[in-house]
Amino acid sequence: MRWKYSCPHCYGHLNPDDTVVLVAEHAGKRILMGLHPEPGVYSLYSPDDFPIREGSRWLLRCPLCHVDLRSDVSEDLAHLDLRSGDVVHRVYFSRIAGERATFVINAEGLMKDYGIHTDHYLENLVHRSFR
Repeated sequence: MRWKYSCPHCYGHLNPDDTVVLVAEHAGKRILMGLHPEPGVYSLYSPDDFPIREGSRWLLRCPLCHVDLRSDVSEDLAHLDLRSGDVVHRVYFSRIAGERATFVINAEGLMKDYGIHTDHYLENLVHRSFR
């Protein structure tokens, strides 16, 4: 299955290959960060000389329009659009390094959650729909 991610603001395509590319900022440093496209797979790709400290909160931006991808659901979640075939979903994911919480929501509000830290956010996402 091929997942195609886009910015919810400029609609730019963010994974031209098998990595979702975002601009990540923390502690005054800015890097390009790669995320695995499959929901629930938490592989992270970053420059070798840049340490990612567990528990650190990252500002994630679209590399095309530079908009802040923080969600209105929680200060600790970012969001992207995900196209699978002809269907578009909203994906929310933690911007806390090491936290495993990802949610995929469709237009009807049906949700699939991934990760061991999802209970931190479920209450805010239960009645959320994506249109």
